[in-house]
Amino acid sequence: MCEGADPMGRGRAKAKQTKVARDLKYRTHETDFGALANELHGEENNDTDQVDPEVLDKWSDYVEPRRD
Repeated sequence: MCEGADPMGRGRAKAKQTKVARDLKYRTHETDFGALANELHGEENNDTDQVDPEVLDKWSDYVEPRRD
């Protein structure tokens, strides 16, 4: 292998990365800060503690019995 040189065949991938980077740098963006805040903070109605009883019944056969 040649050390210090990029392997052959990366020309198209590198050109695409350069195009995307240039597009991100110079294109004007209309940022939706409301959508960004919702994505970062998550939904207010986060019901992750509630599990559907049908799902519990479906997977209950695979759970090891408790050893108390």
